[in-house]
Amino acid sequence: MNDPLQDTSSHQRPGVFARLRSSFLTGIVVILPVSLTLWLFWTVLGWFDGFVLPLVPERFKPEQYIGINLRGVGIIFFLVFTILVGWLAKGLIGRSLIRYVESVVDRMPFIRSVYSGAKQIAETVFAQQDRSFDQACMVEYPRKGIWAVGFISTEAKGEIDSRAQTGSRLLSVFVPTTPNPTSGFLLFFPEEDVIPLDMSIEDAAKLVISAGLVYPPHKGVTPLPDQPESAPDHAAQ
Repeated sequence: MNDPLQDTSSHQRPGVFARLRSSFLTGIVVILPVSLTLWLFWTVLGWFDGFVLPLVPERFKPEQYIGINLRGVGIIFFLVFTILVGWLAKGLIGRSLIRYVESVVDRMPFIRSVYSGAKQIAETVFAQQDRSFDQACMVEYPRKGIWAVGFISTEAKGEIDSRAQTGSRLLSVFVPTTPNPTSGFLLFFPEEDVIPLDMSIEDAAKLVISAGLVYPPHKGVTPLPDQPESAPDHAAQ
């Protein structure tokens, strides 16, 4: 027979301190993402202002007319300047000027290497006709039995593909580091050693940045219904 006093004590409501602690943790979960997002946005605006505004003539700065320094004006100047340069670069005069500048840069040994590398990266990342990554995947790295999340970049070409001793297609895979996915390793795997994932590239990036704490919803195979239990074998009794 159950003790009624014991049942009553087991269903007591949590104390005041426990409720305050639960509310505090809930508030942290709500406030932290919003605060971090606002802080990052505010910091980026300040970085643009500190980099762009010193290059803007004084007569074009808004504080000369309204008396206060508006944060974020630098990014507006940057966007307008970038759009103007892109519009000029599409024209005949702009293309001719770019070719002339590149011909001058080609005569400078060290600057030539820096410029060509930066240009290739910019064209790969920002070109509208190309994609940065094709698909998220899993590969065994740094050894067999240990799996890492990676991003399929392109199919290997040129000397890399011709010199690799593999009988199948060779894929270039970028394996990012945690929690900074901008650094990582460029690895080349045979196609059969690369396991494509159904999750999007954004979800895979969240998984890497969160160090495995944020998993995307998994759409697995629907499990089969439970099989009915077989009738007891009366003959065996």
